Amino acid sequence: MTGQTGYHAGRVAEDIVARHYTDRNHTFAAHRWRGKSGEIDLIMRNGAQVVFVEVKKSASFARAATRLGRKQMDRLIGAGSEFIETEPKGQLTDVRFDLAMVDGQGRVEIIENAFAEY
Repeated sequence: MTGQTGYHAGRVAEDIVARHYTDRNHTFAAHRWRGKSGEIDLIMRNGAQVVFVEVKKSASFARAATRLGRKQMDRLIGAGSEFIETEPKGQLTDVRFDLAMVDGQGRVEIIENAFAEY
């Protein structure tokens, strides 16, 4: 997917994932938040925890999982660090980085704390 089709498919996938989180008692904080380091697709709150969500859409979950590389993780971590500077606890804020995958049928699979091994 490229151009407008890819853009719209990405927006739909982000909306599906946001609904998935809100259905599980997370609150919405930001959509496509941009800092100097890069953009974060979704930022959700789970109580006091800030959850940064990278959304990947592909025909299968396996293909979606391969679309997140180390450089992108570095950018997401940098942008997340910028975002939490504005939080009351600053860099001491409890955070989690999730990978949310959406397959060709619109099903969602979440890998919570996807950067834990990073």
